[in-house]
Amino acid sequence: MTYDPFDHAFERGLQNRRTILGDEWVDRSLNNANAFNADFQNLITRFAWNEIWGRPGLEYKTRRAIVLSITIALGRWEEFELHVRAALRPGADGGMTPDELKEVLMQSAIYAGVPAANTAFAHTQAILREMDHPLPLAQPGAVPHPGVGHERRTASRPALHYTVREPRNGQAPRRTVVLSHALGMDLSMWDGLATLLAEDSRVIAYDHRGHGGSEAPEGAYDMAALADDAARLLLELGTGPVTWIGLSMGGMVGQELALRHPALVQALVIANSSSGYPEAAREAWKQRIATVREQGIEAIADTVMGRYFHDAFRATHGGTVARWRRRLTSTDPVGYAGCCHAVGNVDTTARLSSIAVPTLVIAGELDQGAPVAMSQTIAGAIPGAELVVLADASHIAAIEQPAAFARAVQEFLENR
Repeated sequence: MTYDPFDHAFERGLQNRRTILGDEWVDRSLNNANAFNADFQNLITRFAWNEIWGRPGLEYKTRRAIVLSITIALGRWEEFELHVRAALRPGADGGMTPDELKEVLMQSAIYAGVPAANTAFAHTQAILREMDHPLPLAQPGAVPHPGVGHERRTASRPALHYTVREPRNGQAPRRTVVLSHALGMDLSMWDGLATLLAEDSRVIAYDHRGHGGSEAPEGAYDMAALADDAARLLLELGTGPVTWIGLSMGGMVGQELALRHPALVQALVIANSSSGYPEAAREAWKQRIATVREQGIEAIADTVMGRYFHDAFRATHGGTVARWRRRLTSTDPVGYAGCCHAVGNVDTTARLSSIAVPTLVIAGELDQGAPVAMSQTIAGAIPGAELVVLADASHIAAIEQPAAFARAVQEFLENR
């Protein structure tokens, strides 16, 4: 019988401890051990750092966030400071940015109490200053919710409601992204993607005329007017060339914008969209306008939801579908009918070869509103355009398949 003198539990725990806290702190702790506390150092290394931190069920960053939350709630400020310093170490495994630390503290304000979170903010700011992290002055009244951004309306008419999210990394924007929504929806359909892209980009989302918080002028709109609306917004904000991401109607506006105002577009994502309809479809759009004018949007709401979301999604995400049905039926009927006219008469196919910017076309394999063939037509007409078809996605692919949609967009933007 042999006996292995190597204490695997201790050594594994010690390695985890070094990974999470850093060699400097661990070496200081071990070197200061004495006959009185060595047993305790052995205990926490074997059990806390091996038995718990060695479990693969949660990543290090998640475990650290849990530790920070609990130490805030219990007022264990020495342990809290230890993990804040460790989290901010350059290249730390399970490291956290100041923005991520702030979110842990904000969450703790709700579940551990404002006084505890206030103390946590004070400790963390002291550590950030100690570690030379910039803390520029900011006015509390001017700070927007990072998941929404600043909300404003254009000075030009018709007034357009829009939001601007500045980069969360605190650096100059890598790019400016504009998100353009589908018919009968609003800028909030982009919340998930907007928050993701705002990590390093300035992100603008807006409501088309006749939708959400934008004005709804009387009359039948055309795609040129919607593209000119977008140009007005960009010129008012002084954005320079933007990366345009549009879905359905938003993709049509993007096409027209790139054709009418090419200096304003540096890259283009056209999702679940069309560049033109056959005559039968145009007649269907006319009928939809007539129905809305005579009976209101409620009369078409279920049909629209059936085209926007496929059967399986509607069966498993009833609350989401109900939300967008409410959004559809609360849209100004004048504005909705006006935009239906613009969509039903879209006609860019013959001009698409003039678009000279990098373009990604996204289609949903189950899309009835804009079948894959329509996306193939767009991708085939724009020089160098890429086409991605998302599985298990219907018309509003960004909501049905948000992760796959975001991945396609991020891969396209990666080198731009």
